[in-house]
Amino acid sequence: MSVPAPAAPPGQPKKAATAAWIGSALEYYDFFIYGSAAALIFPEIFFDESDPATATLLSLATFGVAYAARPVGALFLGHFGDRVGRKKIMVFTLMLMGISTFLIGCLPTRAQVGTLAPVLLVLCRVLQGISAAGEQASANSMTLEHAPPNRRGFFTSFTLSGTQGGQLLATLVFIPVAALPEEHLMSWGWRVPFWLSVAVAVVGYVIRRKLDETPAFEQQTATEGVVKLPLAVLLREHWADVLRVIAGALVASVSTIFTVWALSYATSDSVGMSRSSMLWVGALANVVALAAIPLWATLSDRIGRRPVYLVGAVGSAITMFLYLWAISTGSYPLTLLLGIVAFGVVYSAANGVWPSFYGEMFSTRVRLSGMAIGTQIGFAVAGFAVTFAAQIAGPDGDDWSSVALFTAALCIPPVIAALSARETHKVPTEHLGVPAPREAAQPETVTA
Repeated sequence: MSVPAPAAPPGQPKKAATAAWIGSALEYYDFFIYGSAAALIFPEIFFDESDPATATLLSLATFGVAYAARPVGALFLGHFGDRVGRKKIMVFTLMLMGISTFLIGCLPTRAQVGTLAPVLLVLCRVLQGISAAGEQASANSMTLEHAPPNRRGFFTSFTLSGTQGGQLLATLVFIPVAALPEEHLMSWGWRVPFWLSVAVAVVGYVIRRKLDETPAFEQQTATEGVVKLPLAVLLREHWADVLRVIAGALVASVSTIFTVWALSYATSDSVGMSRSSMLWVGALANVVALAAIPLWATLSDRIGRRPVYLVGAVGSAITMFLYLWAISTGSYPLTLLLGIVAFGVVYSAANGVWPSFYGEMFSTRVRLSGMAIGTQIGFAVAGFAVTFAAQIAGPDGDDWSSVALFTAALCIPPVIAALSARETHKVPTEHLGVPAPREAAQPETVTA
């Protein structure tokens, strides 16, 4: 029998949502400045300049390396998040991201130490991936479990609004950096955004260490106890939901293609748009996303998660064609308009709803593990979508229609996952992810 979830103290849902927003913004600032650098800077300073196409491909592959590390980090951080609580994981992931990003800014280049330079770059990128693996799952669990039952969509969307805010901040920081003279940009200018991660770590620690643990987790600990092996319970009771989350997380390919591959394509010789102008496309699209995400999430609290999510998944498959076509024409006004529509408006429907949609599939005792493992496996594919896109685009890197088809294909599994999932926006928090009665009592729970 499920125990009614205790009410959060007054003001705590807003405090949790704010902490999730700011922490995610600061953490994903670190994560996204790497994407900009991988597209614009790293091919020249960490890889062989004599073969620009291969250098770009390898640089974009290092962007995907972090996504390969994320499933491993999800297993570790998900386990401890369901054992020791959401708060401790949120603090740990932020500190690890800040340190690893700062170290990237200190790395020697290929001209200084040869092939050791890209090796060190990959190691730091792996640390970033491990950190990101637990960030969103812990922040989403924190906000969902603090939120009023009828507003879970709205409050959990703050995590993704924070992610978009971090991407916006990263883009705004890179705009003046990208405008530096080539000599200064390639010598020291690119390092500045990475060094700023020191401030990220300090501010994030101050914010998150004051946050209370969720009432739902404390109730779980005080009554049934925490799960000794969350992964075992997760795979036994929620294996179908884990598969749904993996499939759904592939929709993040839209973000990585938009943020990294499209930026590289637009600034290539075949199109010739400037770095700064394309960075502004991303910046303005993210400004719109900051407003669109909570609006879509609020709509999902009224009409359900599935219809809103489907609008984002299906719509993104269509609008990515239009956006990449606009880039191919060389028309900057058209590119700007369609970039805002595709990423700022349409993709935000799926992006704003998935934190509640996925989180509501699992019970409190395995929620962080379920979200972390499911999303990070899917995100791993999304991360390497950039590398696959670079290969699909051909030797000249200009076959945008094939990349658009590839992105649309990656939107099909999320659609299937959403159609097969149950609607949960009206389910009480204490009933989320509750197993069938014959499975309700499990011997592997232990008191904390």
